[in-house]
Amino acid sequence: MRFGVLALPVSIALSLSAAGAVESFRQLKGTEIRSRFAGMEFTDDVHWALVFGRDGSLSAFEMSAGNKGTWKVEKDELCVNYGREGLRCYQVWVSGKDVQLRRDGMLPEDGVLKKPAKRAAQ
Repeated sequence: MRFGVLALPVSIALSLSAAGAVESFRQLKGTEIRSRFAGMEFTDDVHWALVFGRDGSLSAFEMSAGNKGTWKVEKDELCVNYGREGLRCYQVWVSGKDVQLRRDGMLPEDGVLKKPAKRAAQ
C-alpha cells in the first residue's frame, strides 16, 4: 500500500519534467509565415519538398516528379496552388525546427524548413 502512495508523486514529477522538455507548437501570423517561407524549402526530407520562391513561385517535388505553382499568405494562412487540387490554405504551426501545416478536417502535414536542396534540372 505504501508503494502506491510514493509512486503517484514520482509519476507526476516525471510527467511534469518530460512536459517541460517538449516545446509546444505555436501558430504563426501572416508576416512571420512570409518571412520564414520565402526562399526556403518545406520537406519531410524523404518523399516530398515544396520550394517557396521569394517572388511567390512554388516548385513541388514528390517522389522525383516536379510541378510548378504559386504561393501567398492570406489571413494568417499559407496558401499554395499547384497540381490538381487547386488553391489550398493552411495554418502554420512551429515548434523549434518542426513545422506543421494544419487544415480543418485533415491530418497535419509535418516537415521542416531549410535551405533548398540542389536538384537536377526538371
